[in-house]
Amino acid sequence: MTTIAEQEVSPKLTAKDFASNQEVKWCPGCGDYSTLKQVQTVFPDFGIPKEDIVFISGIGCAARFTYYMDTYGMHSIHGRAAAIASGVKAANPNLSVWIISGDGDALSIGGNHFIHLMRKNFDVNYLVFNNQIYGLTKGQYSPTSEKGKVAKSTPYGSVEEPFNPSELALGAKCSFVARSMDRDPKHMQMVLKRANDHKGTSFVEIYQNCPVFNDGTFFAFSEKETKKEKVIFLEHGKPLLFGNDNDKGIKLDGTMPVIVNLKEEGLSANDLWIHDEHDKIKAHIIASFFDTHYNGVEFPRPFGVMYSENRSTYEVSMQEQIDELITRKGKTPLDKILSGDKTWTIL
Repeated sequence: MTTIAEQEVSPKLTAKDFASNQEVKWCPGCGDYSTLKQVQTVFPDFGIPKEDIVFISGIGCAARFTYYMDTYGMHSIHGRAAAIASGVKAANPNLSVWIISGDGDALSIGGNHFIHLMRKNFDVNYLVFNNQIYGLTKGQYSPTSEKGKVAKSTPYGSVEEPFNPSELALGAKCSFVARSMDRDPKHMQMVLKRANDHKGTSFVEIYQNCPVFNDGTFFAFSEKETKKEKVIFLEHGKPLLFGNDNDKGIKLDGTMPVIVNLKEEGLSANDLWIHDEHDKIKAHIIASFFDTHYNGVEFPRPFGVMYSENRSTYEVSMQEQIDELITRKGKTPLDKILSGDKTWTIL
């Protein structure tokens, strides 16, 4: 016989509890499927009731995400997901708010909202699905497309330098910056959990394959033949090691990162740069491992948590200010607020 207390304990949610009854409509092979799966997999571990979770998206292929999560959500307008999510969090700080956006939605039309969300530090999670192309509008180059990208809107190749989203987030004072990829489920689950645990704006860039308009653009970072040479996985307190036999690493020559071969140079892992995710200066350097070279060798692309900082969130600071003003001035009647006390005479 169960007690009343036992009956009141809610059973733990499962991944299926977070899957809506909507048919998932992405192209076969789209990396969005993996991200959706990993989100639904890790959310039961957060212990958050579904009615306290909100997903806000803008416009684009990624924006359909809100329909496929059995939580509250809003498919908003192009580039404005960050602004709407800020309002949701300010109105109800107890909600777990997640923003879903693509590289075009977040960094082109939504670029202004993106940088201001980073600096304000609302306790929200911003997932940017980066496929380096516009998918929903059929293959135009995006703010993250590589220079020289041949696309429908750049038939002779893009002449622009692309955004590096991690550098942009750090420059805008984001308090948590990380990167993962659709083809590494366990790594993505780890990063999502870290983002959820962080108090402040968590920015997670997810490399996502678009099989129709930009197929294979990130495969060098996920294929068995190239991954170990092209990727460096960041772990706090661990050396920056990479290579097929973990025989390569990163050292700092002053503030200049250099690639070393441990065997050839008689070095050990202890001689390498030890990752400190709380060091903002070094986080900027790590984020710059993006199409850069040392002695003709391309730097490996970093994945994991680049930076994490503990600072007051916007909604907490706002509430503290409100409480302080109420204590000092008392509550102002609504009629007085509406009528105001500033008048003038027009001559």
